[in-house]
Amino acid sequence: MADDVVLLDFWPSPFGMRVRVALAEKGIKYERKEEDLKNKSSLLLRMNPVHKKIPVLIHNGKPICESLIIVQYIEDVWNHTNPLLPSDPYQRAQARFWADYVDTKIVNTLEKISKGKGEEREVAKKELIEALKLLEEEVGDKSYFGGENLGFVDIALVSFYPWIKSFATFVTLNIDAECPKLIAWAKRCLQKESVAKSLPGEQVINEFTTKIFSIE
Repeated sequence: MADDVVLLDFWPSPFGMRVRVALAEKGIKYERKEEDLKNKSSLLLRMNPVHKKIPVLIHNGKPICESLIIVQYIEDVWNHTNPLLPSDPYQRAQARFWADYVDTKIVNTLEKISKGKGEEREVAKKELIEALKLLEEEVGDKSYFGGENLGFVDIALVSFYPWIKSFATFVTLNIDAECPKLIAWAKRCLQKESVAKSLPGEQVINEFTTKIFSIE
């Protein structure tokens, strides 16, 4: 019996991007359904009744929610090709730690930048640079966070790269100068078809960023 895989998604969402990249890395065929977040479908509300958010992966009728959990699920189910997590338990734990760091630190700091004003925003900008520098130290001179192949941490972070770059333009942050190795890492990721085809173009993200900062 062939796998029935459906992704409930929203194209600009970095969380949806994660799932798209993971599915592409594994070569999984799936049906993608775009959600209108202002008018959520009955399918989304039924598949994710707790948070009512995208992304949701529906595998043979069963829903899996939350982007990092979905990526781990994809790794567990389709483990015969392109491993996203290392086999060593310690290294797997480290990968999960850094992916969680992206969610807890990078995501929260971007939110602070978007909502903060004046000194509050300036503090958040400094926090973002510090967090990115820490991630830059972690990737070091490796091609990817896990070594020579795109993996779990790369997928967790690269999905936010278009948003980070767009935010930096609007609030005057020179990410390229501050974190050159991290920028080089992002460009390597974008050379991969699985990433390039899963991330929206700069213009798409800038349109959303413009709306976010025009509210001020």
